[in-house]
Amino acid sequence: MTQATPQVETPQDDTTASWHKKGFEKGWLKSILHLVSGSSGNAVLMLVSTTIAARSLGPAAYGVLALVLTVGRLSERLLRFESWQPLIRFAASEEVANDKKRMSELYLYGLFLDIGTALLAAVLTIIVGYALMSVIGLKPEHMPLIAIYAIAIAVNIRGVPTAALRFDGKFRTLAYIQMLSSILRLILAAIGLYLGFSLLEFVIIWTVCQALDALLFLWLGMRVIRKKGIPNPLRANPFGLKDRFPGFMSFAWSTNVSGTLRTLTQEADTLLVSAFAGTAWAGFYHIAKRIAKVAQQVGSMMQAVVYPDMARMWAQKDFRIFGKMIKRIQLVLGLVGVSFLAAFWLVGDWVMHTLFGPEFVQAYPLLVAQLLAVVLIMHAAPSRSALLAMNRPGFVLWVAIASTALFFLTAWLTMPIYGALGANFAHIAFAALTAIAMDIAMWRQIGQTVKETQE
Repeated sequence: MTQATPQVETPQDDTTASWHKKGFEKGWLKSILHLVSGSSGNAVLMLVSTTIAARSLGPAAYGVLALVLTVGRLSERLLRFESWQPLIRFAASEEVANDKKRMSELYLYGLFLDIGTALLAAVLTIIVGYALMSVIGLKPEHMPLIAIYAIAIAVNIRGVPTAALRFDGKFRTLAYIQMLSSILRLILAAIGLYLGFSLLEFVIIWTVCQALDALLFLWLGMRVIRKKGIPNPLRANPFGLKDRFPGFMSFAWSTNVSGTLRTLTQEADTLLVSAFAGTAWAGFYHIAKRIAKVAQQVGSMMQAVVYPDMARMWAQKDFRIFGKMIKRIQLVLGLVGVSFLAAFWLVGDWVMHTLFGPEFVQAYPLLVAQLLAVVLIMHAAPSRSALLAMNRPGFVLWVAIASTALFFLTAWLTMPIYGALGANFAHIAFAALTAIAMDIAMWRQIGQTVKETQE
């Protein structure tokens, strides 16, 4: 069976045995370092591009750019099915993994979801932009900017290539491929700063770079599928997929609804800030979130490494190693998150003044509060992956519903008083409830399962 915790970029057999033989850290640490270095490097490149755009456009125009990007991401994530999660879970079963024809059909199922939702999300981007225009402070002349960015949303097909690359252990590829578009974006943004580009040109830069990144990512994923000897999914039998993979869509729907609820807190918050405090504060808030994302990427990338092995280990009933893995991951993530928080608590004010200019220093308290929420979210990331590996997407969904309700309640109570900072308070409340609820459920499930196997 395909191994997802490689020392090199070739699959190996007997996943569980490798955990015992090589030791826990040797199995995943190298992959995590690749992903963290690549992802953090990408986040830093994005941050530099953001800095250049903010300096070039100023607070008000940069706020409009942030809103255009947010409307696009909100629409995309409302419809995104995160198809890589059910794909990995179904591909982890031996009856599918050992049948290349079924693997091809499974990937075709994922492609149907990816392509359909990408096109719908592009249309939704334009609809949402028009519907919320007056509420969030955009003007009619900004609608063409949203339509341009919708092109990048239409070609953003990531579920199948993500599953193929993760399941085959191509963590180095995952880590560094995204940096190519970020480097191009940085170069074009620097040219824009030098030549005095307008808001329109910066929107075009972001659109072109994101579209190229998505198309390259799709090509790499399909290339991995072909190299594995799996027939081209586009030539697989498209009929009866639902019957051949029962439970796939229900799993996908659960993760989609859960992801949609997360989107309402992670993307709609910028729109709320603009509605309550104006486009300039939306720009400040967007910058604070962009900086905090550098830390949050560590948690996301670690989840990318361990989720395929979690699914396998739970299926193979290796519960003790499963529990050890989660404890160590949470410890590492906690140390990383607290380090980021402490660093920006001490020098964040100076960083904002130096990088973005004195007019952007108002983003400093937003950044510190957002980093506190990120620390809690990083802690919750492994338990979320574990619960999905345990086939408990329903519980993950209910936690997302409760946490989202708490988010909007907190925002409703605090934003009229604290403005943009109230959105950060809402994130802290959301993250705290998520971390506590998922930890309790995960450890209870592990304890009960271990006890049952011993009886």
